[in-house]
Amino acid sequence: MPALRKFVAWLMLVLWPLSLAAQDKGSAVLRSEGGVWVNGFEISGSTVIFPGDTLETKPGFVANIDAEGSAVQIQPVSIVKFQGTFLDLEHGVVSVGTSTAMSVHIKCIQVEPLSTERTQYEVGDVTGTMQIAARKNDVKITQTGALKKPSLEGGPSQNSIVHEGQQLSREESEACGAPPSPANPAHSVNTKWLEIGAGAAGAGIILCLLLCKGSPPPPVSPSQP
Repeated sequence: MPALRKFVAWLMLVLWPLSLAAQDKGSAVLRSEGGVWVNGFEISGSTVIFPGDTLETKPGFVANIDAEGSAVQIQPVSIVKFQGTFLDLEHGVVSVGTSTAMSVHIKCIQVEPLSTERTQYEVGDVTGTMQIAARKNDVKITQTGALKKPSLEGGPSQNSIVHEGQQLSREESEACGAPPSPANPAHSVNTKWLEIGAGAAGAGIILCLLLCKGSPPPPVSPSQP
């Protein structure tokens, strides 16, 4: 028994740090003073976030993310999905300072540092115009995703570099193309009502066959032939 206890104790000493490392892989610390939601729940102070968590800031509030080698500030009225090594910006503005090449994905483009040196940049999309500003060192813009517009032969490259101190703007419709239009709501409603009407008519016919029997013939009077 003493030998078994020692073996279990040593095994726990080895496996416990490994399990902690596995849990912390890709995680970060989110700090705020209120007005910040994580996966639909309001948080205040500090909390740990993991890849796949959705962060939302309300008007007048910011959120700060401390990740390994990177610091991110999410500006007010922004929606961001944290993905560990990169951010998915759905709406708003984020400011990134990174020495681990943390990138930002927005619609059909990816913004990433051009070198492994400490890089600071901002990415925003509030009114349908994507804006990228390089504050320290250069960043590279690469177009990706299903909405990517094919470039014309001989036309300018869709990939570009924003040098330190410069800023670039791109319209979503021009850079990514228009998203697929949804189905015609009127057509859907009309089809639905047609199906309901057809079902009601069929039910009415069946009900009539079961209940609507013909009126019986009048009885024969002795005085009438």
